Amino acid sequence: MAETLLIIEDESLLGTELARHYRRQGWEVILADTLRKAGQVLQQPGIKPQVVLSDMNLADGNALDLLEKLREKGTGGEWIFLTGYGSVPDSVRALRLGAFDFLEKPCDQERLDMVMAGAARSARAQRRLQDEAAARSQQYNLDAFIGQSAAAYQVRDMLGRLLKVPFSALVITGETGTGKGLIARILHHGGPRGSGPLIEINCAALPRELLESELFGHEAGAFTGAKGRRRGLLEQAHGGTLFLDEIGELDLDLQAKLLKAIEDRAIRRLGGEQMINIDVQILAATNRNLGEMVEQNQFRGDLYHRLNVFQVELPPLRRRKEDLESLVPQFVAEYNHKAGKRVSIIPAPVWQRLMKHQWLGNIRELRNVVERCVLFADNEVFPVQWLQLGEPTESAPVPAKAAEARVEGDQLCIPLDGSMALEDMDRFIIKTALEMHDYNVTATARALGSTRETLRYRIQKYGLSSGSTP
Repeated sequence: MAETLLIIEDESLLGTELARHYRRQGWEVILADTLRKAGQVLQQPGIKPQVVLSDMNLADGNALDLLEKLREKGTGGEWIFLTGYGSVPDSVRALRLGAFDFLEKPCDQERLDMVMAGAARSARAQRRLQDEAAARSQQYNLDAFIGQSAAAYQVRDMLGRLLKVPFSALVITGETGTGKGLIARILHHGGPRGSGPLIEINCAALPRELLESELFGHEAGAFTGAKGRRRGLLEQAHGGTLFLDEIGELDLDLQAKLLKAIEDRAIRRLGGEQMINIDVQILAATNRNLGEMVEQNQFRGDLYHRLNVFQVELPPLRRRKEDLESLVPQFVAEYNHKAGKRVSIIPAPVWQRLMKHQWLGNIRELRNVVERCVLFADNEVFPVQWLQLGEPTESAPVPAKAAEARVEGDQLCIPLDGSMALEDMDRFIIKTALEMHDYNVTATARALGSTRETLRYRIQKYGLSSGSTP
């Protein structure tokens, strides 16, 4: 498919020659000799020139005015200006409006061809990004939160309202596995910042020192190992959204720095002196009760109230089991496509087992169960024996004893049959490691490959303190 080039030139001889030259190179060329005609061309549906090659001053005005109007609408492609009356203010304004280049007449044809080739590559890259953004917007629409229950309708209603307003911050709450990440993507891609970046970070996945550098960036030499400058995630999210998952795990001193960045709309890299302005929408997610954490001085109240402009609470799956009728076929179709399977029949015993299960791991646990069953299916029937939800079936042998977490020598054995939630596994591992090291936090943290601060937080979270903890 030929790429479209719009030439705006009132010198008829030059315009005709340029049009002939670029048609020979495979371009679909549209020639306009006034800004009014160019504006009419750009308003026609289906015509989106990848590159515009324009004179600066025409009989009916300055082409920069047309470019400015197009930029306000978010359109315009890559613009290259050719002018015999160039000035410094015009060149500065052109670059400020995002023009690809500013060339003075007469311009050598070989040089112009090189600039045109660069503009075409840039336009193709922009078009790919726009197509990808449109695909993500379609993927993460309101219907992506699946369910016909009253709770699901309430969540979609709240999301629909939020997508219409330019909010600055929001807290997403809910148990582990309820879909907080999905909600963040729906709010970003479906909202006014959908064309900007979505930057995600899990606050529980990094130690405090590394997390600060990740959020705020650093200059070369800011600390040992900082060999070069690095833009932080707040800076990278400029014009878009920063998704802070597990915000409740953030250190109190980092909470103070984050609050200041949000309030000032500016940051300073570690080791830097210059303030950098940022325009970022903050989405924070947690499976903890931040209000209770504020009362217990485990979370800053000022940051909580700054983030909690709006709150979206996701119900656990066990409170909306009627949504299984929509979720299960959706996941079956997804894994059929990925694995080349053809599961299409879900027997009544399967539905009975699914409805009876409590789903402590919520949507994530359900997705894992469906994936396992589809991958192990021998035909079009959903196999009940691979549900492994802890209840005996005729197809599966009944274990003599229910699986349970236990210690065998220097090894921990944890059941993966869905009978133990992720947080329970985490608590069991930490409790056992503490007991093995006589509740010495330093030794336990070293054995678990963690930091003392992270371990202390989890000890407090799970109520595992035993006397003094060095």
